[in-house]
Amino acid sequence: MKKELSNEIMLITYPDSMGHNLKDLDRILNRYFAGAVGGVHILPFFPSSSDRGFAPLGYEKVDPRFGTWEDVERIAAKYYLMCDFMINHISAQSPYYQDFLKKKDASPYRDLFIRYKDFWEGGEPTQAQVDAIYKRKPRAPYVVANFADGTQEKVWCTFGEEQIDLNLESKTGKKFVRENMEALCRHGISLLRLDAVGYVTKKAGTSCFFVEPDIWEILAGAQDTVSPYGSRILPEVHEHYSMPVKIEKKGYYVYDFALPMLLLNALYYGQTKYLKHWFTICPRHQFTTLDTHDGIGVVDVRDLLPDEEIDRTKEDIFRFGANVKKVYNTAAYNNLDIYQVNCTYYSAVGEDDRAYLLARAVQFFAPGIPQVYYVGMLAGRNDLKLLEETKEGRNINRHYYTEEEIGAEVRRPVVRKLLELMRFRNTVPAFGGTFELVNCREHELVIRRANGEDVAELRADFATRSFTITHNGAAVFAE
Repeated sequence: MKKELSNEIMLITYPDSMGHNLKDLDRILNRYFAGAVGGVHILPFFPSSSDRGFAPLGYEKVDPRFGTWEDVERIAAKYYLMCDFMINHISAQSPYYQDFLKKKDASPYRDLFIRYKDFWEGGEPTQAQVDAIYKRKPRAPYVVANFADGTQEKVWCTFGEEQIDLNLESKTGKKFVRENMEALCRHGISLLRLDAVGYVTKKAGTSCFFVEPDIWEILAGAQDTVSPYGSRILPEVHEHYSMPVKIEKKGYYVYDFALPMLLLNALYYGQTKYLKHWFTICPRHQFTTLDTHDGIGVVDVRDLLPDEEIDRTKEDIFRFGANVKKVYNTAAYNNLDIYQVNCTYYSAVGEDDRAYLLARAVQFFAPGIPQVYYVGMLAGRNDLKLLEETKEGRNINRHYYTEEEIGAEVRRPVVRKLLELMRFRNTVPAFGGTFELVNCREHELVIRRANGEDVAELRADFATRSFTITHNGAAVFAE
């Protein structure tokens, strides 16, 4: 039994970030967050060799450190549940890749990976072909496979060396994807997040990223696989806003990764014109974010903010954001990603309670279903201790909360008010209806949500960082 997707706020959390495991997570949600959370995205809970779960060994079992499939299914019965499917890659330590290294062409998984000798004419790309690739490394994306027989060859590797790309063009690759997706759906998963799906379309001479029409064939195949189980896919694409707009037009839910930077721009400078423009054109079938397990996206607002506005907003995260320094986004902290800035959202607004609640109020009134990251739900500050201990830039926003800490955090006024806002968003019928921007001044934002006679309205002043919310004409929240 599983809870179906609904228009209620989704929590994003690791399986061991709110308590130590999935049993703890279930108990903590019931105890502290009843009514505030309708869905849960549990970040990868499979055995993995790196990247906090994003290099899975496989999908057959839950990592014993976190629990069992029974623990997952118990949560799925109470909250619509999303999990990650790393459609682009599998761990280098997985039995599939290890069998390939051992047996080479005699392995049943020899076609599960993208072998340079088969992919490129002549076995190697030209410099022009390498230059065309949308890549995460300053060279052609590969690792050297060292086979048991002493031979070597290059295989495609987009991300870390523990994450070996899958060949979705092969029968073996198609079978792998189909069987694992079906198995996840049978465990109560309502939404499958297709991690890094833009990278799966590889064709010589192209960017090898979001190549059309190939991407549409892959998404259609994935949705056809999960539909018999009453499940959906959520493609994860961090890039120009035109890509999620295209994806939504094909009938899929998408992410709004542009909202976080647009809201920071509005809060920092008391201007709303760029935010308003986005609300007039953004997808309606979307999940909105302010924070995730990764950083605050920069590339997602290209052409939504002028270049100079992007630059000053990004720079001012370091100026206005509490305790975040440029050095945290450098090689010294294993962090050279130019596409995002690592910082908690609460710290990005200078740990200003009023600014933070205003940002969340706008997110909850925006088109789509809101997602709230666990650190954000607790108005978490940058975790400099974890950052320094691990020298991993993204860990600034990945604090491990004990149950005792959570019990203390929920008593903070900013968290109490946020949870009140979340419960309001989950229970008011107006949010299941229309979205309307009301004409107002440059530094103001007025949003009306209506469903029949049920009406909720947000009036916000970004110059003073104040706002009011009314429901059917009665004031229900003011800050």
